[in-house]
Amino acid sequence: MEIEFYGAAGEVTGSCHILRVAGRQVLLDCGMLQGGRDASARNRGPFPFEAGAIDAVILSHAHIDHCGRLPLLVKRGFRGPIYTNAACRDLLPIMLRDTADLAARETDRNNRRRAPDEPLMTPLFDLDDVERTLQRVRAVPYGAWHDACAGVAFQLHDAGHILGSASVELRLREADEERTLVFSGDLGQYDSPILLDPHRFSHADMVVMESTYGGREHRDRSSTILEFGEIIAAADRDGGNILIPAFAVGRSQEILYLLATHHRQWGLHRWQVFLDSPMAIKASEVYWKHSDRHDAAALRLRRSFGGMPPLDNLHFCRSADESRAINAYRSHALVIAGSGMCNGGRILHHLRQNLSRPECHVVITGFQAPGTLGRALVDREPEVRIYGTSVAVAAQVHTLGGLSAHGDRAALRRWYGSFEHRPPVWLVHGEPEAAGALRDALRSDGAEAGVARPGQRIDLIARQDAAT
Repeated sequence: MEIEFYGAAGEVTGSCHILRVAGRQVLLDCGMLQGGRDASARNRGPFPFEAGAIDAVILSHAHIDHCGRLPLLVKRGFRGPIYTNAACRDLLPIMLRDTADLAARETDRNNRRRAPDEPLMTPLFDLDDVERTLQRVRAVPYGAWHDACAGVAFQLHDAGHILGSASVELRLREADEERTLVFSGDLGQYDSPILLDPHRFSHADMVVMESTYGGREHRDRSSTILEFGEIIAAADRDGGNILIPAFAVGRSQEILYLLATHHRQWGLHRWQVFLDSPMAIKASEVYWKHSDRHDAAALRLRRSFGGMPPLDNLHFCRSADESRAINAYRSHALVIAGSGMCNGGRILHHLRQNLSRPECHVVITGFQAPGTLGRALVDREPEVRIYGTSVAVAAQVHTLGGLSAHGDRAALRRWYGSFEHRPPVWLVHGEPEAAGALRDALRSDGAEAGVARPGQRIDLIARQDAAT
């Protein structure tokens, strides 16, 4: 009975962990690596297991760094069920089809640029692989036990990260031994708009926990909202545009919610707001469909307005022509577009148009992985490259950390603090500095905490490194 850490061990992206119980193998997530020059090669590399030997996958949520290599897993021979909840199931087609489409276009661009003697590239996976993957998805309700396979039962609980995000509680049985393992998935902030708070646990024999922001604390919610309003006011005075790179699932919906609820206070009637992301538009429809996962405040607004709060000057840009038309706006255009780390998508075109203009503002609202354009902007690089062209960064760049979908160090300690008897905890999904800081904080709280390494195997019965 063991767990092996594979993806998102010592880094943030590529979440994937392997449970081996009673001769069966279950994956927790199967995510894509994002950021860094070697991400593409690593995504194409072999899994450290036979895809066809995996009995089941339990998926925590629909972000690509958690679900993005599921089609590759199927392509390489996986034939088992993929368990998740209904909201995540409804978001998966949006995310995976878009990823396949982007992969096809990127492959086409690379093949056009290749040398005559270089072989043609093929996409990591295609739309047929996605459709075969979606046929394997099984939706289960939150808070009810289900058998993934012999020896592995699980139930899902709210993680408060995005709609359909879950922490996974696992009951593992082998011979006469039984252990309870809790996998946090990605944990959100408490009191985030729209979503329910992360579930409060009480018991586990071992915890596997994310650590994305384990080394820092966000600004409080009220200060963050005040700062957001001040950025909009400054852009209004400067006469420029506002660009918000945003993840299509989660961040885009939260930003729209805040813009709608503070429409009058922030003077947004003077702006034209563009949601320039077909994927975010579709995801917003899923968000509104699953009202059973909304918090009390969102449900009250829903009843008051009979729908999402009104934002009369909001434009949904589904087509490329609608996206290009935004270029005509030199002032008072607020553009929400993907990708959230600026490593693809329509935001690149808007950045190329606006980064060199000092009157424009860029608002970074989420984690930016090393090697991404978003990280370069956060690091205040004076010049960046977009589509092979150097662009001077004269626009004002703001990091609005309080909008993060990930809980900070205080929230992570609060979540772990609900467990009785402080079970041993292994930290994943964090850069080394952040994971190390959270490990030290948890140890100061009396926990037995360690930072997971790629390929490390933990014996869940002996509670020690399986290699020692």
